[in-house]
Amino acid sequence: MQPRRIGQTWVAPIGLGCMNLTHAYGTPPSFEVARDVLYAALDAGITHFDCAALYGFGKSETLLGQVLPPFRSRIHLSSKCGMTGVDGKRVIDGRPDTLRRTLEDSLRRLRTEVIDLYYLHRWDKRVPIEDSIGEMSRMVESGKVRDIGLSEVSAATLRRAHAVHPIAAVQSEYSLWSRNAEVAVLDECARLGVAFIAFSPIARGFLADAITDPEQFTANDLRRSMPRFQPEHWVHNATLLPAWRDLVRDAGCTGAQLALAWLLQKAPHIIPIPGTTSVDHLRENALAMSLELPPDIYVRAEGIVNPDTVSGPRYPSATQLEIDTEELR
Repeated sequence: MQPRRIGQTWVAPIGLGCMNLTHAYGTPPSFEVARDVLYAALDAGITHFDCAALYGFGKSETLLGQVLPPFRSRIHLSSKCGMTGVDGKRVIDGRPDTLRRTLEDSLRRLRTEVIDLYYLHRWDKRVPIEDSIGEMSRMVESGKVRDIGLSEVSAATLRRAHAVHPIAAVQSEYSLWSRNAEVAVLDECARLGVAFIAFSPIARGFLADAITDPEQFTANDLRRSMPRFQPEHWVHNATLLPAWRDLVRDAGCTGAQLALAWLLQKAPHIIPIPGTTSVDHLRENALAMSLELPPDIYVRAEGIVNPDTVSGPRYPSATQLEIDTEELR
């Protein structure tokens, strides 16, 4: 499959989301396991590595800074500002001076002089988007950032930001079971020449058929707070899995590979960034870049898992208030 463009750079069609190497889905792996996943990504031809100051409250950036500098010329390195850990709590802060300080911390942890793609992780709605993007444009002017991006924003906010400085990428959740991007922002990205970075492309493990009982998630697993994994919704969502398994068998691939291949064929500006703590799963995911499936497989996939068949919103109500994406329901 041909490379895909993020701003000034062409990258492999699938990137690596680095959140769960240090954060979010239960107990993180050891340094040695995380390092081996990063090495496996390099070996598999993955070039876009996606982290954030928030992940592990700096631990994700520190990990990449420990492992990736010898390969710096081979990779497209991204991180995020505007949402960080302060005194052990997640804080959204888009004020220019905060973004400037976060950048310096990120550069130090990543052990690099320039970040290829720097996202505003969340739009702080107390701060005009023009002010936050204006500061990030100065990061580009200083040579410390090559391209800037946005995360979890609407098409309208993307247009406002793009009027201040060209936006290279928008990152939002997109998978068979989360189609909010299809309301407007996916098309707006295509119109403006902006890459769409799809996080949670395997539906937080659901489409890999890797979840048997959400009640067994560890206490610090982010999915415990997500409605689709709550008992009242999970009892319905689990009924989708038998038909999904049949489809995966007919496709002759893994569920994760099918989910990634579906995204890749949707549009050439989409770049999924699955995360994993398993070298074997990393290699399986990367193979989706060369997977060719008949169109009817994708049609069946959309019929099994879609907004009408999935029960529950993707975020709890408090989190939904923090983001700016269009909603299907």
